[in-house]
Amino acid sequence: MIIKASQRGGTAKLAAHLLNEQDNEHVEVYEVSGFMSHHLRGAMDETYAISKGTRCKQPVFSVSLSPPQQENVTITTYEDATKRIEEAMKLQGQPRVIVFHEKEGRRHAHVVWSRIDAQQMKAINLPYFKNRMTEVSKSLYLDYGWELPKGFINREMRNPLNFTREQWQQAKRLNEDARLIKAALNDSWTNTKTLQAFKTSLEKRGFYLARGDRRSYVVVDWRGEVLSLSRWLNTNKKELKTKLGDHKTLPSVDEVTTNIDQKRATQTKTLIQNIKTHYHYALKPIIQRKEAQKTEHQQERKALKQAQLQRKQEQIQEHQARLRKGVLGLWDRLTGRHSKTRKQNEQEAQASKHRDQEEYDQLIAQQQGKRQHIQTVINNYRQKEQEELQSMKEAVFSKLPDKNVTQYQSEFDRIVKQQDQTKGLER
Repeated sequence: MIIKASQRGGTAKLAAHLLNEQDNEHVEVYEVSGFMSHHLRGAMDETYAISKGTRCKQPVFSVSLSPPQQENVTITTYEDATKRIEEAMKLQGQPRVIVFHEKEGRRHAHVVWSRIDAQQMKAINLPYFKNRMTEVSKSLYLDYGWELPKGFINREMRNPLNFTREQWQQAKRLNEDARLIKAALNDSWTNTKTLQAFKTSLEKRGFYLARGDRRSYVVVDWRGEVLSLSRWLNTNKKELKTKLGDHKTLPSVDEVTTNIDQKRATQTKTLIQNIKTHYHYALKPIIQRKEAQKTEHQQERKALKQAQLQRKQEQIQEHQARLRKGVLGLWDRLTGRHSKTRKQNEQEAQASKHRDQEEYDQLIAQQQGKRQHIQTVINNYRQKEQEELQSMKEAVFSKLPDKNVTQYQSEFDRIVKQQDQTKGLER
């Protein structure tokens, strides 16, 4: 079931579209629930009115449900799809309307939910709703046994060994539903006529044709799992041979697995390089700022030391001037004035020393505060880099067979360490 979804405003226009009998042969308002009004226009007006008490500009979540053309879909199926969407988007209990449209012999449904939580008077957030609708759509196709659209198979069954850094960020979990694998293999088989075309189609989806030990024709997926073509395609060896030729001309499973390992190692290295390069250049202006700050702080410390030295020299001259010389100096010694003056000078010198040290300590504390601010930014980048590396690592290795995990994790860690030595983050 194809699902198209959007957050939107314009509730009056939406109501007019849902009730449009000019462009549709039949319009049936199947359900209006959770609203004060029992009519669709009133429900949409009500949603708009409530949204004015919030900051939300798109108060409804509108979804269209289009089943496969050749399938006879009952109301129960539409209700099941609606329930799945509600659960995926956490919209259970929200006011909604369901409208059916029919034209050109086909029927589809529109479901519209109010996003406004009337109790808290704020809109329900709908993160990643397009991705979640894709998951719901896929589950409906697979659970009801409908034929998956070709574009759907191509999108879902891409070869992870060809993924970019951005695609790995999106691939938090890689699909390994047996029904989807079967659909992908069947699509490659039925829509190609030659061995080369079949191999190309398979490799786009992460499968590699090989010669099996017990079964003549097999494919090895990007994880290293071996799948029998005759079993997964429900076909016999004769049909396979007619299209693929003698299985002895195909590479062995071991040869294909070695090739996959090399591809994975190359891709892993490229992905890690891309991640590290991204953060290296993202940090460049921060590092430049840090170096400029270092120079600035050195100059500030030098200037303070010079100012303190000059002040100390002036104080020494002042203290020396207090100690009289000649006959007056001798008189000061006899009367004890000289001793008192020396003691005063020493006390002032000690106080000045403490003052200078406090000034220097204060300057260092101020500079450290500024430096720590920059270091916090650097540390945040370092953490983001490590989180992205870990996320990619989990996305790949969580789907590998247990027997391969240790080997590939060691390989991953080795490449990361190697890249750290060439283009690591500023520490």
